[in-house]
Amino acid sequence: MGDRNGTSGSRRRRTASRLSVQGGGGPVAAEEEAQDHPDVGAGGDAPTPTPAPDKDRDTNVGSGHLELRPEASSTEAPHCLTSRYGILVDPIQVVSLFLKDPYSWPAPCLVIVANIFAVAAFQIEKLLSVDALTEQVGLLLHVANLATILCFPAAVALLVKSITPVGSVLALLSYSILFLKLFSYRDVNLWCRQRRVKMKAASSGKVSGAAAQQTVSYPDNLTYRDLYYFIFAPTLCYELNFPRSPRIRKRFLLRRILEMLFFTQLQVGLIQQWMVPTIQNSMKPFKDMDYSRIIERLLKLAVPNHLIWLIFFYWLFHSCLNAVAELMQFGDREFYRDWWNSESVTYFWQNWNIPVHKWCSRHFYKPMLRRGSNRWIARTGVFLVSAFFHEYLVSVPLRMFRLWAFTAMIAQVPLAWIVGRFFQGNYGNAAVWVTLIIGQPVAVLMYVHDYYVLNYEAPTSGA
Repeated sequence: MGDRNGTSGSRRRRTASRLSVQGGGGPVAAEEEAQDHPDVGAGGDAPTPTPAPDKDRDTNVGSGHLELRPEASSTEAPHCLTSRYGILVDPIQVVSLFLKDPYSWPAPCLVIVANIFAVAAFQIEKLLSVDALTEQVGLLLHVANLATILCFPAAVALLVKSITPVGSVLALLSYSILFLKLFSYRDVNLWCRQRRVKMKAASSGKVSGAAAQQTVSYPDNLTYRDLYYFIFAPTLCYELNFPRSPRIRKRFLLRRILEMLFFTQLQVGLIQQWMVPTIQNSMKPFKDMDYSRIIERLLKLAVPNHLIWLIFFYWLFHSCLNAVAELMQFGDREFYRDWWNSESVTYFWQNWNIPVHKWCSRHFYKPMLRRGSNRWIARTGVFLVSAFFHEYLVSVPLRMFRLWAFTAMIAQVPLAWIVGRFFQGNYGNAAVWVTLIIGQPVAVLMYVHDYYVLNYEAPTSGA
């Protein structure tokens, strides 16, 4: 009798396991497994053995949602993510990352409101161009406008509960880009006024009429058309006369648009199917301070994180920026250089994001050198500015301030010195790649862990 029960119980267990795998580990499959399993509940002829705790069991993430949950044990020994969790990719579920309430769209409203600050900067420059304002008053107005650009969306993201973290990131990113653009807009127009004062007594001749017609000079550039062309152009540095391409290449534009659509879906799928389960399974090792498993989870996360980062780089800097540039007939297409050949940390930061590098060099690094700062101090100042914006774009949407991103960016300064001092050639290139592959998942896990503790464990412990 006991053998027959044991045999049938084993058969039922195997059947329940197959149902669990085929159903993707969802709640229905789990319920059926609990009903069929002979060891669950009070029934059974033999006493139920107490299973030994398995520290390597993974979190049940079969529902495919992106929210974090405490780590639960798994009854399967899967060979791959798909067989373990089922298909987690759900493009429709991504909508919940942007909207909590379908009738409340705070992030898009924030982006629309940003036009007020762009128009304010334009009106200040118009008044300065006709000497209706002094340079000191104009500077104060610009500083107030730029400070509000950073503080206003941050206040909304922190105070408005209906805005999601992803929506906050996109809104704050838009405002950060607008801040850098209007900073450049103010600087270039100031340089034009200073040049106009120096050349006021000089003759404006010696320029052919044909050349004068093809270029725009100050203050003729102060138009709304010129302002909004600059705002939407894939650059952060303002110029009175941008390089322009002669026509829109339709085939080139179509290829970039198809790449944008394909890589968007690919990134969403990889994040849902690969990164989210790995991050969820990393919470319990952090909670238990199990350092060996923390390192193991970190290395597991490094592979999908780096792959997605490479896809994101191509999607943004090649597909998206080239598509925008083609639509606007923007001639400067140097959005990145060969950063993958970097033999130093400094070379990487100078070549992987050319629009930001040009802005930092033109409006921060070189002005500091002109004021007497040495190169090391000026370079450290650039990393401080970059560290501020990295932390601003992460901590405010998550509503917590841990300074992990800020610390990671500041750490680039001594890291640049160490790599430049002790690693050369291919060894330097390997050191750069190691910092990229390992550094990013460390920051990701730090923020996710802190967010999990604040939003999931704190209420439970308080109860």
